[in-house]
Amino acid sequence: MKRSITLTLLLSLMLSGCASIFSTPVPGTPAEEVIALKGSPDAEYLDGNIRLLEWSVGPWAQYAYMAKIGPDGRLISYEQVLTREKFDTIQIDHFSKNDVLKTVGHPTETDYLPLVDREVWAYRYKEDGIWNSMMYIYFDSQGIVRRMENGQDPMYLRK
Repeated sequence: MKRSITLTLLLSLMLSGCASIFSTPVPGTPAEEVIALKGSPDAEYLDGNIRLLEWSVGPWAQYAYMAKIGPDGRLISYEQVLTREKFDTIQIDHFSKNDVLKTVGHPTETDYLPLVDREVWAYRYKEDGIWNSMMYIYFDSQGIVRRMENGQDPMYLRK
């Protein structure tokens, strides 16, 4: 009996810890509470008087989250940003590297193509919630987006 009570308490403590990982903060939550819930962000950006906090799940993950914090220090929105819809907001010939970072966060990989003088940022994502995809964003030497293309994530190709 004592053992089952101990196991029940232990399980409930473990599940309550997991709940903070999977719970989504609601608009109006103070920034300090969002950080307490999600942990320290991997990056922080300023967009006018809005703070953007980025949490990436890891280098092989297909998810990254961005919180918008208003000038009052409260959460405006919290969203998963590695989506086709979010990539579609990136404007070719207009967006800079900083604009891309503020839109979809840090890339999974970076590369440089010397023959065409382009830096390439690659992002893993789950297209339409189904397909293991990779989005490639090409920058010119001034750091402006010149091209984007997506395709199958090579990590999932059979050898």
